Amino acid sequence: MTVGAAQRRVASSEMAGGVVMAKKNKKGTERSDGDPAASLGRKEFDNELYKLHGELCRLQDWTKQSGHRAVVIFEGRDAAGKGGVIKRITERVSPRVFRVVALPAPTEREKSQLYIQRYIAHLPAAGEIVLFDRSWYNRAGVERVMGFCTDEQAQAFLRLCPGFERELVRSGIQLIKYFFDVSQEEQERRFRDRIEDPRKQWKLSPMDLESYRRWWDYTAAYKEMIEATDSEFAPWYKVVADDKRRARLNCISHMLSLIPYGPVPEPDHDLGKRKKPKGAPDEPLFAHTVPDRF
Repeated sequence: MTVGAAQRRVASSEMAGGVVMAKKNKKGTERSDGDPAASLGRKEFDNELYKLHGELCRLQDWTKQSGHRAVVIFEGRDAAGKGGVIKRITERVSPRVFRVVALPAPTEREKSQLYIQRYIAHLPAAGEIVLFDRSWYNRAGVERVMGFCTDEQAQAFLRLCPGFERELVRSGIQLIKYFFDVSQEEQERRFRDRIEDPRKQWKLSPMDLESYRRWWDYTAAYKEMIEATDSEFAPWYKVVADDKRRARLNCISHMLSLIPYGPVPEPDHDLGKRKKPKGAPDEPLFAHTVPDRF
């Protein structure tokens, strides 16, 4: 599979400004700078996603057979669409192969542990792909900006992180890191949409509101994070995410291109014939049935 134009590796210079300005095309729909295409239509998106779901199922079969281990990290701006692409990756595959890890705030006990310790427990075994919805990079982002760790702790993390990731790769774990980026205007639009839509209000946390106010503090923190942890063995890939549909397709396609999966013989499924009942067939009895309301 080919890598889309929006799938460019993050360079520190790109993170300095941290803004991808949204403009209007002739049809009045938003596009990102450098991308003359209109916002992707639903039908085209569904058609492409159907193909990618088929490839993800093939990847799943190969991963189980080969014992491959992979970690995929999803970081980035708040409201940039990390959860949306994870949902699209996992909705047609087994949670026993594609495991999603989204850790809550650390407990008092976990705060006393080695920082990376609680993440190590979730690393993949043979035949697993772990998707981290936020990861150990919390220390370089939200914890640092919001004052949940000291600057000394953040600097120590940035020094130690490349060595930790090098050992993961040496142990045979494939490590893929994505940073989802949106413009200030698009982030504001999505936050306002969450405020107004009761189905999305659960997504809006006090940390989200602070991230909106502290855009440039996060920009500086992410810039330093990328500069310190972008490496040949574990590079960062930037996902331009102002157009959610394009971002989802680009990210999934790119992830598939990085994992060296191959064809696996398909099992010969045959339903056969139902066995005949022994004696008089009895239907199971239930005291209660859900009423037909629709």
